[in-house]
Amino acid sequence: MTTMVRAAVLPAVGAPLEIRDIVLPDPGPGQVRVRLTAAGVCHSDLSLTNGTMRVPVPAVLGHEGAGTVLAVGEGVTHVAPGDGVVLNWAPSCGACHHCTIGEVWLCATALAGVGAVHAHDAQGTALHPGLNVAAFAEETVVAANCVLPAPDGIPLAEAALLGCAVLTGYGAVRHSAQVRPGESVAVFGVGGVGLAALQAARIAQAGPVIAVDVSPAKEELARAAGATEFVLASDTTAKQIRVLTGGQGADVAVECVGRAETIRGAWESTRRGGRTTVVGIGGKDQQVTFHVLEIFHFARTLTGCVYGNSDPARDLPVIAEHVRAGRLDLGALVTDRITLDGIPAAFDAMLAGKGGRSLVVF
Repeated sequence: MTTMVRAAVLPAVGAPLEIRDIVLPDPGPGQVRVRLTAAGVCHSDLSLTNGTMRVPVPAVLGHEGAGTVLAVGEGVTHVAPGDGVVLNWAPSCGACHHCTIGEVWLCATALAGVGAVHAHDAQGTALHPGLNVAAFAEETVVAANCVLPAPDGIPLAEAALLGCAVLTGYGAVRHSAQVRPGESVAVFGVGGVGLAALQAARIAQAGPVIAVDVSPAKEELARAAGATEFVLASDTTAKQIRVLTGGQGADVAVECVGRAETIRGAWESTRRGGRTTVVGIGGKDQQVTFHVLEIFHFARTLTGCVYGNSDPARDLPVIAEHVRAGRLDLGALVTDRITLDGIPAAFDAMLAGKGGRSLVVF
């Protein structure tokens, strides 16, 4: 038996997103069918539309979501119909080199399902899952390791944010940068991930916590998330951050934009011996350059960060406890609640640097 549902489909790289009826199969062995409650609109989805990240097309986009299990295939035992679940777009296999050394966020097979046929549209065209889970749809069918039990006490709509924005922003601060109490932190880019990083810096008892963005309208959002200072991005950003940190520069910078000039600016804003974690995803045409003497002289560290260097199975319960204790506010990340039809406008707002997270609520 198959079911028709509405979904947001990318027909080709660079083409407008289309809302189509798609035909989903029943879950096969090792699969789970989920009715989506909500899905976050992430910059990675935008990167798929413009070709910065490449996946087979046409594709159903969306990778940050939560919902309720409708049915499970043979062999699935960790969830059952009626359970609330968070989608995990980068599941680890537990057996590759990276998994065996504890770097599950770099699992060699995490995106193995991206090239598979996920569903068909009403005309019979095969559709692929953009990043494994195809969350921009009323319902989806995913591999069993792409669902995690939703934490108790957290509304499913807000739990959707745990699947990417929060794991990434929290993990960038906690795992990649390893921020310690009393350290100064500068977060570049106050979108969904940046807002999560600001909250994580507050939880880590960092100070000062400096938010940097091109839009002055983001200041209120940033301060609500934990920023003690706000800097409007300009050619003097690094100088302003040094002033705010006693002339030294920030101990840690977290870059959530993915542009060469922002990465370079984040690096320059840190003190000698400081640490910069790059979360943002940029294209191959974005080149960051350094001269050899400054690398020696400043002794700074620049590191990439995938999925917050997080292990969802380990980190979701910890993050959920922060939410339940009131230390982390998921709702504060959301500035717009939309329908599937509102996703293109959400992409436009993202490109214009407006708002935090847009949340598709089904």
